[in-house]
Amino acid sequence: MLSEESLARIGREIAKYPPDRKASAVMAALHIAQDEHGWLSEPLMDYVAQLLDLRSIQVYEVATFYTMYNLKPVGRHVISVCTNISCMLTGAEHVVKHLENRLGIRLGETTADGRFTLKEVECLAACGGAPMFMIDKTYHENLTPDRIDEILGSLE
Repeated sequence: MLSEESLARIGREIAKYPPDRKASAVMAALHIAQDEHGWLSEPLMDYVAQLLDLRSIQVYEVATFYTMYNLKPVGRHVISVCTNISCMLTGAEHVVKHLENRLGIRLGETTADGRFTLKEVECLAACGGAPMFMIDKTYHENLTPDRIDEILGSLE
């Protein structure tokens, strides 16, 4: 279900903990699995649970709590818009509205061509650069409509 490379990476994460604490590698293992597959299906989460000697529900609890895990298929680029307090106070609602209009989708949706998924997330710890969003694993701060269009244009 995972490549040898991903299994080796998970093995390195597990090795960071005492043998009776390998469950501590669950978040890293989920990231690795998601990096390979793009999202976390139930069978994939079950597989991660087996690797870590956990019950499936223990893995589901982690994956459903954090917004960084995708529990359904997503576009090639995932745009995670912070709507927490600092971003909201500096215009996150305008960022969301601009993205929705530009992409023709709403929060939680993926464009018809499969290029972009738009997600609302809690704090991404970049309050000094609010409003901001993360595309895939790259932060973009101090957003304006022009800056958003420039960033999206570089990805289209």
